[in-house]
Amino acid sequence: MKKYLPLLILLGAIAAVAGSLLPKRNPGQFDVKAFGSLPLLSGGRLKPYDTVARTALLRIQENQTVRTPDGRTLQPIEWLLDVFFAPELADNYQIFLIDDPDLLALLNLQRSAGRGDRRFSAAQFEKSLAELSQQASKADAKEAALRTRFESATVELRNNMVLYRRLQHALVPPDLPDYVTTLLNFQAIRAAGGQAELNRRAGQPHDAAALARITAVGSAFQEMDQWSDLLTIPAPEGSSDPYAWSTTGAQLMEVLSGHPIATTPMAFAGLAQTWRNNQPQQFNELVRRVRAPLETRYAADFGKIAVEQRFNSAQPFYVGMVLFGLAGFLGIFSWIGWAETLRSLAFRLVLLAWILTTAGIATRMWLEGRPPVTNLYSSALFIGWGAVLFCLFLEKFFKNSVGNAAAGSVGFCTLLIAHHLSFTGDTLEMMRAVLDSNFWLATHVVVITAGYSATFLAGFLALIYIVRGFFTKSLDQATADSMTRMVYGIVCFATLFSLVGTVLGGIWADQSWGRFWGWDPKENGALIIVLWNAIILHARWGGMVKSRGLMALAVFGNIVTAWSWFGVNMLGVGLHSYGFTDAAFLWLSAFAVSQLAIIGIANVPLAKWRSFRAT
Repeated sequence: MKKYLPLLILLGAIAAVAGSLLPKRNPGQFDVKAFGSLPLLSGGRLKPYDTVARTALLRIQENQTVRTPDGRTLQPIEWLLDVFFAPELADNYQIFLIDDPDLLALLNLQRSAGRGDRRFSAAQFEKSLAELSQQASKADAKEAALRTRFESATVELRNNMVLYRRLQHALVPPDLPDYVTTLLNFQAIRAAGGQAELNRRAGQPHDAAALARITAVGSAFQEMDQWSDLLTIPAPEGSSDPYAWSTTGAQLMEVLSGHPIATTPMAFAGLAQTWRNNQPQQFNELVRRVRAPLETRYAADFGKIAVEQRFNSAQPFYVGMVLFGLAGFLGIFSWIGWAETLRSLAFRLVLLAWILTTAGIATRMWLEGRPPVTNLYSSALFIGWGAVLFCLFLEKFFKNSVGNAAAGSVGFCTLLIAHHLSFTGDTLEMMRAVLDSNFWLATHVVVITAGYSATFLAGFLALIYIVRGFFTKSLDQATADSMTRMVYGIVCFATLFSLVGTVLGGIWADQSWGRFWGWDPKENGALIIVLWNAIILHARWGGMVKSRGLMALAVFGNIVTAWSWFGVNMLGVGLHSYGFTDAAFLWLSAFAVSQLAIIGIANVPLAKWRSFRAT
């Protein structure tokens, strides 16, 4: 058992990683993968429909799994196709996450008995949309930080509903089921004389039903133009700007002005008909026809789109998070038994997860054409990546599984944070003009984020020292001494990188905003990290603290770094504010309280420690 079980676990992990990288098959006869690879312009870049589906689901319901009322599980792109082309089905999928009891009462909703289901369909609260909009408009008048829980939930649901409606109006009008026939008749009437032909047909009773549908086309086009924001129609051939794409609604408005219906909107109408009528062969052929000219015109972009689609399905950071969690547990259990066997297995799992995370970050860099850190989401990825890299070196040198436990904990936590940050939308967002500098992103941002990584790692190592020493008997003197050296060395590294990164940030600020330092909250946060690391070193050098004191100070560094990383972003002021969210504030507060509790434990009299007579 001791010989073969670790090998089986390692082989299983490698097989899971390899399986996640394999291309996914279509769930049925419809080539939904090919449709998902079609490009559109959104957020300043060409991206596949697959990305739109996944980011929308993450925003609306915080996961990518959709279950139909009959128990089927849909891929994200299948759900998006139903939203586009079969809204009467999509409206009944329970995807809207609603937790607040007051909001549930407002919408006349009740959770499913016995299951505590938190997700509801658009059809379930359709009659209450006017009241929802009214309450959300009242909440809009308040700053986000001042809203009540009910008001925040109301605004969030309203925004998710707006996103959903925009998707429904992106390609075809949602309320014209026989859209192809209606569209062709509309064009024929326009070609035959426009309004005069409409007036002539109005007197023919056998044309009344068809005429009613045709006259509704104009208002449907206007509604699409008002709602849709996805740029789905490529620039005309020969355009000076090949990325001057337009919405389908804007393209159809030109039809009202007498222009013929363009090829792409007509193809969308055909896709809607074949999807609704369960005609996979015709659907697949239409997708191929839409894709072929685009693949020629945007060959370079299609290469990235194909990689992005594969990247989406592989979910390397989710797989890495699971591996880090497993490695962390194995590292902790190695202190109890099977020490070398579990230590070696945990190290290999950490290395595998780190390689997978590295590949994911490198892929994002290639897709964006940017250094690794461009927003809050990517900072979480990089902080975890850097901390785990430190841990690999620590474990290789000390071989006591402390590096494994720290790597598993930090890697899992940072990827979990990144996962929740992905709920805000597309994480491959374009940079604002003032921040559009690969040089400074590769220097200031990378260096200061490395400082974050080191400070967090020192704090997590200190946390392991305190918890292991107080609650268990597994921390011997030799391990305690080695952990003290680890924390001291990493704090030195963190001080250097935090200081250099802060100075580089000042130079960048001088170039971008005309001043080196302006006491912006983010600047203050960066300075506090430098000062706190300097305090730790001076306290150690001056003999004011020994091992336990060093660990307590390092744990408080977690609070300082978390505040600089997240807290200042939620103040709503300054040049680095990303917006207040209740969930982030509560988790940040809980994290700070937990770290203070650990510091309290570190200061418990030495006689109460179970492990050894620490100094």
